[in-house]
Amino acid sequence: MSKKVFFETLKKELSRIEKAKTAKRFEKVIEGFTKGPSPQALIDAKPYRVFNSNDYLGLRFHPKLKEAEHVASEEFGTGPGAVRFISGTLKVHRDLEKAIASFHGRDDCIVFSSAFAANMAVLFCLIKGQAADSAVGGNTLVISDALNHRSIIDGIRVANLPKEQRAIFNHLDLNDLDRILTEKKGAFQRVVIVTDGIFSMLGEAQDINKMRQVIDQHDADFAEGIWLVVDDAHGVGAFGQSGRGVEEVFGAKADLLVGTLGKAFGADGGYVTADQVVIDYLRESAATYIYSNSISPGTAGAALASIQLVEGAEGKELLAKLVQNRESFQKQMIHAGCIFAADSIHPIQPVLLGDAAKTTLFKEALFEGGILVTNINYPVVPKGRDEIRVQISAAHTKEDLDAFVDQWKRIAKMQS
Repeated sequence: MSKKVFFETLKKELSRIEKAKTAKRFEKVIEGFTKGPSPQALIDAKPYRVFNSNDYLGLRFHPKLKEAEHVASEEFGTGPGAVRFISGTLKVHRDLEKAIASFHGRDDCIVFSSAFAANMAVLFCLIKGQAADSAVGGNTLVISDALNHRSIIDGIRVANLPKEQRAIFNHLDLNDLDRILTEKKGAFQRVVIVTDGIFSMLGEAQDINKMRQVIDQHDADFAEGIWLVVDDAHGVGAFGQSGRGVEEVFGAKADLLVGTLGKAFGADGGYVTADQVVIDYLRESAATYIYSNSISPGTAGAALASIQLVEGAEGKELLAKLVQNRESFQKQMIHAGCIFAADSIHPIQPVLLGDAAKTTLFKEALFEGGILVTNINYPVVPKGRDEIRVQISAAHTKEDLDAFVDQWKRIAKMQS
């Protein structure tokens, strides 16, 4: 009987979510994809142009990645067998880690099952330490951008720090970050500042060069210095002339860079790259690495092929095409009278509608017109900032972009 009461509680919560127009569980079931340079999703046998994917370079269908996935699976099997410290590390995983470290100009890299798992591990291990008697634990202050990704928020929560060891600076406001560091001068042994590189709802970029300048002014005020952690999951592979994300665009480096293989690189899994001593410490301390299987050998093989491709001539061509597509889309949508929620030079292009019901209407109408998009609503974005998040890919053709704009104009005319 008691369980039935709890079931009713769960039903009420589901009803609340649905009334708020923020339900996420009614995903479209994609049965497959069409062939060709710009694969379309097949839903109930109907093709849909994809404008809600993180596959910014269109690499998940690339023949080189699929071939590399097949070869690695043939050699190492379909799964890792167990966690790495128990059954050993497969060569394909180490080859991938070395390639990522080289790509970012770092000593080493550690691959996780996801970037979410990477953030959870990094933040807990830097802030708290893994063991009760760890020398790493202690008097640490963690400072987070107000709009950081949920994985960062949860990573800080899991560390279970008292309120006085946590601070939030206003979104992209480095003057506010400077204020916090000034107020906390000498009060903490170590400071960990964590931020997204690209903020996934708006496509905004954190200027980590300017952030570094603020850090340098205060670093000596703390016995173990200030550590900058940047989660550039949406930046790596999709931002900058060579795809090295905010570090390339702003000309500065994080102390620990978190990235993903599941977006622009077209595979799956997350990673952290840093100095050797930091990576060695994480291999000894990160629970989501030690006690969780790594990505499959096939996925690692595909990711390795992707890194190599992005570093080559084809990668440069795809990155240039991505910029061209994004600029063309912006120009057409502005001409159509659209307002963007942010001035983004990233493939994430948020079209501001300002109302949850309106975003739902546009999303459904675009779907009827053969286009997949995602509506982003409160509380993911502030009230009144509801948007359609459009994600541009290098794989999009001119016909794809024109079709989107034509459908948008049709819907907007119906609403006027």
